[in-house]
Amino acid sequence: MRRFKWDKKYLYWGITAFCVIACAILFFMALNYISLVGAALRALTRILSPFIWGLVLTYLLHPLVRTLEKRVFAPLFARLFAKNTKHTGRRISRVLSVLCSEIFLLAVVTGLFFLIIPQLYSSIETIVINSPIYIERLTAWVTKMLTDFPEVRSYVTDMLGDMNEDLMSWLQTTVLPGLGSLLSNVSSGVRYVLTGVYNLVIGIIVSVYLLSDIETYSANAKRLLYSLLSPEAARKFLEGLDFTDRTFIGFLNGKLLDSLIIGVICYIVCAILNMPYALLVSVIIGVTNIIPFFGPFIGAVPSVIIILMVSPFKALIFVIFIIILQQVDGNIIGPKILGSTVGINGFWVMFAIVLGAGLFSFWGMLLGVPVFAVIYTAVNNAVERRLRRSDLPHTTEDYRGIDYIDPVTRQPVTRQTKE
Repeated sequence: MRRFKWDKKYLYWGITAFCVIACAILFFMALNYISLVGAALRALTRILSPFIWGLVLTYLLHPLVRTLEKRVFAPLFARLFAKNTKHTGRRISRVLSVLCSEIFLLAVVTGLFFLIIPQLYSSIETIVINSPIYIERLTAWVTKMLTDFPEVRSYVTDMLGDMNEDLMSWLQTTVLPGLGSLLSNVSSGVRYVLTGVYNLVIGIIVSVYLLSDIETYSANAKRLLYSLLSPEAARKFLEGLDFTDRTFIGFLNGKLLDSLIIGVICYIVCAILNMPYALLVSVIIGVTNIIPFFGPFIGAVPSVIIILMVSPFKALIFVIFIIILQQVDGNIIGPKILGSTVGINGFWVMFAIVLGAGLFSFWGMLLGVPVFAVIYTAVNNAVERRLRRSDLPHTTEDYRGIDYIDPVTRQPVTRQTKE
């Protein structure tokens, strides 16, 4: 009887085939039970939401903690403590940096919910109540301006009447009930208040733990990574993670700071010019400015309409001011804060915003640019590595104006070189 000769490659093939079949079965089951899987994931997300918020707060506050520690508290305590207590100085510097960052977070949240939102509601409520008067003033102004053009005047007057009815219907049936529900939930809705306070408190506690000893958590994560991957694969993964982190945190924090500055400048100038609803308009301008490229236009249109209903002349002044403000932001403030964080041209920025908005609405518009920048860079690096491996030209300039790559010399060929 002939003895069977064992070969390890058959074992590898069998394991590979088993894994492929098992993954196919799991994928088929996931498709059949996608609703149950989605419900389970939503339940798990709801349970872990305080920790998710804690991770988000840690990610957003870590640059502030690092800046306070390195530039404020560490130099201060390096002078106050002797060399033999240097570790104590570092520990106190970290504690104070985390404490100041958390106080700043609480101040922002408190200011948002107890100062800005009630005033926004009051402004919108005033607009709803006075909108017939505003529309009547606007109609009178348009009628006066278009006296010599009766057909155009009739068309614009009818359009303003329809706009008044639509605006009143939208404000009374959608905006005010929504804001009223929000305010009631914040002020008297026990369930929502308790849930929000619970998530915020636990999230802050989680962020305090993580920020206080973030080096240890980072070291443990790297230890786990190197236990699962080869050193080369782990290094590439960490490089990609570092680039993703720099792109996201640079873009997000830079955009938030930029929008805050624009909102504050807008409010100060509107208050000086005695613009109506200065706070409401400034919040709209500041919030929509977070969205790249389209944000200034999205925020300017409703703001101009709100001011136009009160005073057409001030609306004209506001338009001029917004154009100047956006030019200053686009050419001075924005580049100084953001720098070259994203690293993609305007076409891809527009593409990322449109695609992100179509898939994930507001959050897609906000995060679409940094996400696409990471994907774009990863693809570009992969293409460059593959071209280098094949001993081919790898920069974009090498392919500008060429006809083809010579298969023998591996060099670009153009019509001039062929002639």
